[in-house]
Amino acid sequence: MQVFLIAAVTVDGLIAKDIKSPSTTWTSQADKAFFQQRTKKAGVVVMGRKTFATVGKPLPGRLNIVYSRQTRAELLGTAAKQFSKEQLQVTQAQPQQLVKQLAAQGLTELAICGGSTIYTMFMQAGVVNRLYLTVEPVIFGQGLTLFKRSLEPKLKLINSRQLNDQGTILLEYQLLKDSARN
Repeated sequence: MQVFLIAAVTVDGLIAKDIKSPSTTWTSQADKAFFQQRTKKAGVVVMGRKTFATVGKPLPGRLNIVYSRQTRAELLGTAAKQFSKEQLQVTQAQPQQLVKQLAAQGLTELAICGGSTIYTMFMQAGVVNRLYLTVEPVIFGQGLTLFKRSLEPKLKLINSRQLNDQGTILLEYQLLKDSARN
């Protein structure tokens, strides 16, 4: 199964100013369009509870899997009846177990959409094989980093391209085998 991490980062490598700041407030339209296109193609997105809270509802056209100790009903509140289990599921499964379950269902791609805890968890599990990083021409100086702890994966740049004329760049990396686990 293709498991990819997808994130927008500032030039100084941050994904947000703080835990309440969604990336949609500072990322370009080009990044938003790429994110939507790539995650819809995958069909399944994984995120943590805090990231889900900043989004506010399941992303349309994709199965949304949220890591949370809360139940689906607690997570969605009064909106629970609006969204089916084909739109939103809640899990606490280990990354390897989740990937195995999704592959057994015939799914071929999985997009890891944040935040830092989820990115770190999937990288440490060694299940991520590709990274899509959109570098936005923004500097925060301080904020949330992409990962919560030190990782030393070996990466190979597969593709890079400018997404707009404001300097937004998309970097696509392949993780080399067995390099993500630390």
